[in-house]
Amino acid sequence: MAQKVERFCSPGKGNGLRAVSSLKAGELLFSAEAFASSVSKRVMKYTCENCLSRKDKLLRCSQCKISRYCDASCQKRSWPEHREECRRLKRLHPTVPTDSVRLVAKILSKLVNRSHGPAEELYSLEELESHLSEMSEEKKSELEDLGVALRLFLKEEADDLSLLPPGLDPISIIAKVSPIPSLS
Repeated sequence: MAQKVERFCSPGKGNGLRAVSSLKAGELLFSAEAFASSVSKRVMKYTCENCLSRKDKLLRCSQCKISRYCDASCQKRSWPEHREECRRLKRLHPTVPTDSVRLVAKILSKLVNRSHGPAEELYSLEELESHLSEMSEEKKSELEDLGVALRLFLKEEADDLSLLPPGLDPISIIAKVSPIPSLS
């Protein structure tokens, strides 16, 4: 499928996408699975870890007791990605790390294992802005705390972080994907 959008940079405003040809209303411009996702702690009980459907009754992972699934089929499809997180969650049970820590752990696993896909055709993680240089010392300290929590969650795998692509470290990745309310 030919690209229908292109990237552009607007100085002072950031990156964006624009159409490269005429488009029809409702036309699909781009589609890709997320590079990584993590269900928020506040909705975990009601959200399938695989398909993200929300239901009142979901099956709980028998190992970590945290992740939930619509049925055995959803759990089976999720297992290749959930395997590592499941082991980590079991080790920390009953504590569940923050949403940011769990998401960044999944991202790091994909980066260390060199797993890239269509989600990176338009932008790669390396190209996202972290705004670290613009953050106050207090915000940087909060990111450092998340970094410590991430290393505890990863435990033995923290040594694998030396395999990350150049220019990417856990703190910059946390800054790129974590909601930081303000930069001041």
